[in-house]
Amino acid sequence: MHSRQDNTQRLLAAALSSDFGYQRLGYLCDRIGNRLSGSKGLERAVSWAESELRRDGLEGVRAEPVLVPKWVRDKESAVLVSPEKRPLVMLGLGGSVGGRVKAPVLVVESFDGLMARAGEVRGKIVCFNVPFTSYGATVRYRTSGASEAAKLGAVGVLVRSVGPTSLRTPHTGVMSYTDGIAKIPAAAITIEDATQLARMQARGEKPVVELSMQAHFEKDARSANVLGEWRGRERPEEIVLVGGHLDSWDVGQGAHDDGGGCIVSWEAVRLLKALNIRPRRTVRVCLFTNEENGSQGGKAYAEAHKSERHVLAIETDGGVDTPTGFGLTTKTPGGLERAREVTKLLGLELKEGGGGADIGPIGTATGCPTMGLLNDMSVYWNIHHTPADTFDKINPKALQKCIAAVAVMAYSAAELDGTL
Repeated sequence: MHSRQDNTQRLLAAALSSDFGYQRLGYLCDRIGNRLSGSKGLERAVSWAESELRRDGLEGVRAEPVLVPKWVRDKESAVLVSPEKRPLVMLGLGGSVGGRVKAPVLVVESFDGLMARAGEVRGKIVCFNVPFTSYGATVRYRTSGASEAAKLGAVGVLVRSVGPTSLRTPHTGVMSYTDGIAKIPAAAITIEDATQLARMQARGEKPVVELSMQAHFEKDARSANVLGEWRGRERPEEIVLVGGHLDSWDVGQGAHDDGGGCIVSWEAVRLLKALNIRPRRTVRVCLFTNEENGSQGGKAYAEAHKSERHVLAIETDGGVDTPTGFGLTTKTPGGLERAREVTKLLGLELKEGGGGADIGPIGTATGCPTMGLLNDMSVYWNIHHTPADTFDKINPKALQKCIAAVAVMAYSAAELDGTL
């Protein structure tokens, strides 16, 4: 029997030398493609993943049913009709209603700016031309901009894509409406087009845009979380969970968000089986459904498994460029110190506070520690939720390093005398 140190080195060597995960991600991206909740693409991905997990020889493989919302983009366009006529590059925001509106545009750079011009909003299409600072700070214009503008009488909303740079790549993503406020169509436009509208307004011109969207919801669709595991040799009832989300937006291929995260988590478990390394505890992979526009997969997993003993949940959902460390949320005495020993071995950092949207519900339900893989995200926000999130953006060596990091962390947590 190999020692813990030997097994760690074997995992590292296997993860850093194999292109198996890279090739599998290529198949997911090229042959299945994007995977919006309720779509045929996600159905195919769920069936394929379950079949492949069985082929890998993992234990307890199953697809656990989840009902998910089905938002359909349908036909859409945005056209500048005055002072010149030309198309704008746009993507409707997920969850938006449809509609056809032709109206003058009012460009603002913040919610404060919107309120400062409240008297001018009625009957206008509001364009939020908000420069990217951080995702958390800027994304709120995408999620709640429509209702904030509608409160003042706006008939539509255009949101500058949430990212630092653009090659006319619009950034979609989920938005929501405030109860009791009129629902107006909402779309993302490119940085180039948002700044063009701002320049026109600054020159005293009065840009007019026609926004046409046929977006709508259909009845909830059947989907599933896909699970597989490698059972522990001594404490199989104690679980280290690793996962990412199999769904994506309906543009690009969902390569970084979050096909890569699924492959990283999946490989962490497959390598344990391939090397016949059975840690004390069970390591389980879950490929969650519906993270992007509802998080029903994470909620369903927590409901189905809240009575089980989870000792750690790790999520990879920040792209798969070069890993820089992990973030850990734990109340376990000594948990951070034990995790830091592992990250030092990997040459990575450990930050206090971490998790993810999919594992949040099981963390809340059971109190188990939650952890997120941290990555170099200097390129990620340029392609996130855009048509450019495609397989060619995957660096195979960086992907291997992500796999190595998660595999070693999952194994270490499953093998430790104590817990994180």
